Amino acid sequence: MDAFKPHLASLAPYPYRRVEARVKLDQNESPEDLPAAIKQRALERLAGLPWNRYPDLHAEEVRAAVARFAGWPEAGVAVAPGSNFLVLALGQAARRVADTAPSFAYYEGAARLAGVEHRAVRLGADFSLPVGGLLAVLAGGPGVLFLAQPHAPTGKLFPREEVLSLVRSFTAEGWLVVVDEAYHQFAGSDYRDLARENPSVVLLRTFSKAWCLGGIRAGYLLGAPEVAGKVQSMLPPFLVPAHSAAILLSALESPGYVEDLARRIAAERDRLQARLSRHPSWKAYPSATNFVLVRTPVAEAASRGLLARGILVRRQDHHPGLAGCIRVTVGSPAENDAFLAAAGELP
Repeated sequence: MDAFKPHLASLAPYPYRRVEARVKLDQNESPEDLPAAIKQRALERLAGLPWNRYPDLHAEEVRAAVARFAGWPEAGVAVAPGSNFLVLALGQAARRVADTAPSFAYYEGAARLAGVEHRAVRLGADFSLPVGGLLAVLAGGPGVLFLAQPHAPTGKLFPREEVLSLVRSFTAEGWLVVVDEAYHQFAGSDYRDLARENPSVVLLRTFSKAWCLGGIRAGYLLGAPEVAGKVQSMLPPFLVPAHSAAILLSALESPGYVEDLARRIAAERDRLQARLSRHPSWKAYPSATNFVLVRTPVAEAASRGLLARGILVRRQDHHPGLAGCIRVTVGSPAENDAFLAAAGELP
């Protein structure tokens, strides 16, 4: 290990272990697959590809399709196999990294990989945005602020005015603010107007949730051309495989299913929350995502009890402020019914 940089010695693996279960509600995936007609079109596209040739250098065809879909300049789009790659590139470029605690683990992971300072500011009461604590970070000089909106893992949608105020303060001090909109379809939120007005704001979006493409691993960045170009240049060439590009292009040709699915999932989410409100000892927090954070008396006992009944959820009690919490993906109506029945049997 002497050949490796010293700051990597304490690097921990990504906190996930695969477990098999009858009902899988642990990774915030879509409960539905890509619509059959779109999948068939993607398969036909795949069959026509020359598999012996490298794909586009920087997914240019997909970037153009994303730009058309998002109403964004193509030069301001970067595409990668999952938003993690984009977070990693931003962390590598950053002088320092800030986010909230808790938050998506890879924000801190990217900072640790890059060997740069990471500051996480604890969420306020009821998971409120810690505006004052975050503003205190400004004293250390500019860097990259990651802000998930809606937030993960709490599911909270921060008030837009608080986000705008925070963005104004940070960008005025030379920071780049990354608004991670992985779950925005389920909240009906959209910060493209903010990123258009302010070149120091970039958006991260994913195909893994509402697009039903978690298995394809793809995400994209929307930002000013100079920022998107710098991020894209930090990614290895030929990073998006030809088969992934074919599937993404097929989905982007018929994006209408995304809004319909997000609406159905939001309705199921609200049903889950309403039913869980009757539980004698569990508390479901308001959510604007495709998952529900639930506080139980003991997270380990709750997750084990659910798994014994065939329901797999994700423990969150390792996060600050989330003692007793589990995270439950909104599944199909039948999956949600199975979860509710199992939850009703647990203390």
